[in-house]
Amino acid sequence: MRLEAMRIAGKLVRTDDVIEVTNPYDNSVVGTVPAARAEHVREAFQAAKAFKPRLTRHERQRILQRTAELLRDRQELFARLIVSETGLCWKDGLYEASRAYDVWSFAAQLTIKDDGEIYACDISSMGKPRKIFTTRLPLLGVISAITPFNHPLNMVSHKLAPAIATNNRVVLKPTELTPLTALALADVLYEAGLPPEMLSVVTGSPSTMGDAMITDPDADLITFTGSVRVGKHIANTAGYKRRILELGGNDPLIVMEDADLDKAAELAVTGATKNSGQRCTAVKRILVVDAVADEFSRLVTEKAKKLKSGDPMDPETDVGTVINERSAILFESRVKDAAAKGAAILHGPERRGALFAPTVVDHVPHDCELVLEETFGPVIPILRCPNDISEVILISNSTAYGLSSGVCTNRLDYIERFVAELEVGTVNVWEVPGYRIEMSPFGGIKDSGLGDKEGVVEAMKSFTNVRTWSLPWTA
Repeated sequence: MRLEAMRIAGKLVRTDDVIEVTNPYDNSVVGTVPAARAEHVREAFQAAKAFKPRLTRHERQRILQRTAELLRDRQELFARLIVSETGLCWKDGLYEASRAYDVWSFAAQLTIKDDGEIYACDISSMGKPRKIFTTRLPLLGVISAITPFNHPLNMVSHKLAPAIATNNRVVLKPTELTPLTALALADVLYEAGLPPEMLSVVTGSPSTMGDAMITDPDADLITFTGSVRVGKHIANTAGYKRRILELGGNDPLIVMEDADLDKAAELAVTGATKNSGQRCTAVKRILVVDAVADEFSRLVTEKAKKLKSGDPMDPETDVGTVINERSAILFESRVKDAAAKGAAILHGPERRGALFAPTVVDHVPHDCELVLEETFGPVIPILRCPNDISEVILISNSTAYGLSSGVCTNRLDYIERFVAELEVGTVNVWEVPGYRIEMSPFGGIKDSGLGDKEGVVEAMKSFTNVRTWSLPWTA
């Protein structure tokens, strides 16, 4: 069992009250972390605000690249930690550990890029012989970063790497469900040379910390990834602070009549079950037109039956657990509710604790809870749609979410309409909704977010203030 302490400006801090971190597969305790109180959060923000980062671009680049290399060298160690506290299968844990290298390496490369712009002032009769310049500066205050359980390394990396690249200070609160990976990452950063005052990690839950992470007077910007409910609470509570909210999704994979059905079925099953379906961009609804629905459904069921669900540490396992038994029970009840309303369960072994195996459900009503809400698990729901693209788009846009989508068609006229009319942040043609690289813009609209984008490039912009200055220029 790991006994962990918070990192406040690099200092190890423990409390009398602790939170147990359990393995969802066997309920064993894999570690304990301090249950931070509001005064610990205040201490972390005060320490950060008092420190003025002076790292050069070269120094930041070196720290970020060293972090990438250390994560690469300790990939299996981090994968084991991810699997232990999330219940994700070994394949998924290893994949996430390998992704983190790109986040830190890309941030390192972008750090040395000049981020200024130049505007000539003699382009108008109203102008003068001057030039206007811009430069980007770190925030005056501290970044408050709050991260979820489903990607305990990569989601944290997407908050920290852009912040360090832009010379910012951060107080990080990982979810109490999976805090061990974030603490291990902080130690890697300190080892790579990051001044400890630039990063504190506080552990705990709202029951012990209250709203301290979103109301602290030194928090200049709040970057949060998680549920819509908490995101809206932050928006209503934070007051006059900048907010970047990356919330839930109900992402469709759309299959039109001209699609290669075997390829589409593979995308459907992979997109719905990878990471145990616990991705905001996982395939949550499969909209398939009636003309090809029967054959598509058969192929999906055939592929889902080949997946092995079980012990997350078994290298042969394809799908581990969801985050806890409570979540698995919720998904099970939603599947049963859909069946009671006319859906057909084509494949789905019985739930065992937090182990909820891939479950194929066909003829799902468009308005049942299974697909109207975000079902954050490995359910593969097939919704049959009329052979009319307008109807497909209408059904796709009928939920409160607007994060991402995948489209299976080769018709350019269809693609043009999907890009123009789907109410989402991303449209991926012949890919799962979650496809991206670590640098590309990522984010949603409607209940999925306020239109702000993440990804290393956009996050670095969001974590800076633009300073404009001008001077005479006659050349």
